[in-house]
Amino acid sequence: MKNNMLQKAAIVTFIGLLGLQSSIASTDTKKVSWEDILNDKNTTEDVLMYGMGPEATRYSKLDQVNTKTVKDLVPVWSYSFGGEKQRGQESQALVHDGKIYVTGSYSRIFALDSKTGKKIWSYEHRLPADIKPCCDVINRGAAIFGDKVFFGTLDAGIVALNKDTGKVIWKKRFGYEDRPNKGYQDGYTMTGAPTIVKDKKTGKVMLIHGSSGDEFGVIGKLFALDPDTGKEIWMRPMVEGHYGRLDGKKSTPTGDPKAPTWPDDKNNPTGKKTAWSHGGGAPWQSASYDYETNSIIIGTGNPAPWNTWERTADGGDPRDWDSLYTSGQIAVDPTTGDIKWFYQHTPNDAWDFSGNNELVLFDYVENGKTIKATGHADRNGFFYVINREAMPKAEKQREDQARRFIKAFPFVDKITWASHIDPKTGRPVVDPKQYPPLPKEGETRGEAIQVAPPFLGGKNWNPMAYNEDTKLFYLGANHWEEDYWTQPVKYKKGAAYLGQGFRIKRTFDDHVGILRAVDPVKGEIVWSHKEKLPLWAGVLTTKGGLVFTGTGEGYVKAFDAKTGEELWKFQTGSGIISCPITWEENGEQYIGLASGYGGAVPLWGGDMADLTKPVSQGGSFWVFKLKK
Repeated sequence: MKNNMLQKAAIVTFIGLLGLQSSIASTDTKKVSWEDILNDKNTTEDVLMYGMGPEATRYSKLDQVNTKTVKDLVPVWSYSFGGEKQRGQESQALVHDGKIYVTGSYSRIFALDSKTGKKIWSYEHRLPADIKPCCDVINRGAAIFGDKVFFGTLDAGIVALNKDTGKVIWKKRFGYEDRPNKGYQDGYTMTGAPTIVKDKKTGKVMLIHGSSGDEFGVIGKLFALDPDTGKEIWMRPMVEGHYGRLDGKKSTPTGDPKAPTWPDDKNNPTGKKTAWSHGGGAPWQSASYDYETNSIIIGTGNPAPWNTWERTADGGDPRDWDSLYTSGQIAVDPTTGDIKWFYQHTPNDAWDFSGNNELVLFDYVENGKTIKATGHADRNGFFYVINREAMPKAEKQREDQARRFIKAFPFVDKITWASHIDPKTGRPVVDPKQYPPLPKEGETRGEAIQVAPPFLGGKNWNPMAYNEDTKLFYLGANHWEEDYWTQPVKYKKGAAYLGQGFRIKRTFDDHVGILRAVDPVKGEIVWSHKEKLPLWAGVLTTKGGLVFTGTGEGYVKAFDAKTGEELWKFQTGSGIISCPITWEENGEQYIGLASGYGGAVPLWGGDMADLTKPVSQGGSFWVFKLKK
């Protein structure tokens, strides 16, 4: 009897390790090609990329659900992710061949029947007890190619599964080179959705993903993997002076190996050990891909530690040290992993603004000329329009910064950390008093200064959308601020590495969240809609003249894209911090998104913890269509 029980327990354990729970047999073998992915934004029957296309515009040509019919939108089904593992659900789902692929908190992924919501298979990654996620146990989505789906895990890993059965094909971890399978113990994680690209030069398809972990002092890295085997093709670090890898061998340095914008342990004039060797810059959000110029374009994270004085030579002006290649947007060559160009939103970032927010690739006409640009709403509160075209390489980074800069303007109110972005240099104009001062002798914390936006940002990771008809961007922003002060900090592998203290506060009594329509050419706010709680969900826009997003109070809402009028809402039972999608099946348009509150907002204390405390936890996926 005892042996039989042990055998049964072993079988259950084995199945759990596989992470495979199949409830529907499937023989589907239709593969996803690169051409399918490249044309994602032009097809309506599927959603194959994070951002709904390589350009990350989150725009759909579907118009069955429109400003007149949206009032008749009703739920079709919902699926519960189950268990006690609720927390934040930040995923954007994929749709292919009648299946929805959606990731959940704690490194889970589900394949669901798109018509009924019935589970086809699920996989739950077995996580070590000592993972170190900075900002909740979230996952933002998967990638799909061939017969596989791919997603990242909180133990600094990535897993490839058969898209039809959920069977594990390969999995691997990343981190410091001397301990690649233990990177999660040092603070490495992976939360962003991977990106599939095809190198235009070689014809090689590759899986692109970045690391998370700046708050633990990791060196941020971008990876290219073979999607069939998981073998690394190249790796690019995002801190100047560190070397990349190509085909397993040391390749080119990132920027100047002498690190002139970030004093390293050798050339620092003070002789003091610096933060250069564990300097952040993690590219943790998903990449966009400019096929025309063959460029992977992605945001880079904040420098580590947050305390800027630990990254500045003694006696130096913090405005002299840029801490490249952090807190900006970077274009990487998919053939070699080399840097093609870089634009820094926040030089020597002292406020944890990062630069990870999505890069939307769009073209517009101004003065009769077509301009190819990236649109970026940064955590620092400024909306950037940057030239993404191929140019001869500039001799100096600041020269390249100035020529790529087109315009930048505030998209939130009451920015204090900088007065404006200099139109000649493309650099922020910062009063030195906006750098939090060091503690006075004998004290353990510096004098607090008020900063707006706070490190949670004018807009955070939650992706905006660009409508090709209205020529407007739609983004979920927030009005809040913080008291910010320095603290002593020393690097210890696997420990928090900030050197700053803070308290988040609300700016206005009537709202924190604000949904805005932005004209990137005129540099103007077209309309605004206020929400009591912070907006932390992505945005979808459609040819039907609509804008969809979710709220912290649990509503999925639809707005008129031209006027901002709220046209429809539905309560899902928990706060929404995910990304809505839309697709067409058998002549009907569907809207889908995850519900489940969490993410960074309720974790960092202050006014936001009090404000969001009443929000119910959850974990589910909802699908809607027009009632017949």
